[in-house]
Amino acid sequence: MNQTIAKLFGWVLILVGVLGFLGFAGGTMSMGTPSNLLTLFPVNVVHNIVHILIGLWGLNAARTATAATAYCKQAGVLFLLLAVLGFIPATATMLANLVPIGGADVYLHLLLAVILLYFGFMGRSPQAATA
Repeated sequence: MNQTIAKLFGWVLILVGVLGFLGFAGGTMSMGTPSNLLTLFPVNVVHNIVHILIGLWGLNAARTATAATAYCKQAGVLFLLLAVLGFIPATATMLANLVPIGGADVYLHLLLAVILLYFGFMGRSPQAATA
């Protein structure tokens, strides 16, 4: 199951990163100035690149059950950290020009973290499935 989750997250994150570059973000795309993807999520060039890289990581991890489980755990912790940083106004403001993590992104990152951490830590492991 973790392989499916890693693959799904991989494709979705790549799609989101590409959509950010293709103009689904309102306004002018630049390195520092964020625009809003689908009017809800602040993105910029760096943010789009990060989405694509995490997506590629997920697709690569989906090749084996062990790597997919590690991806779910590690990406889950990463998204949880981003959510926590986004809930701290000073941090979100400080990082806004590098990579925007505020606004609706905070809640999306928290949701992604919960899903990934669930499958990373509670999902069936390959050993449990064969025992």
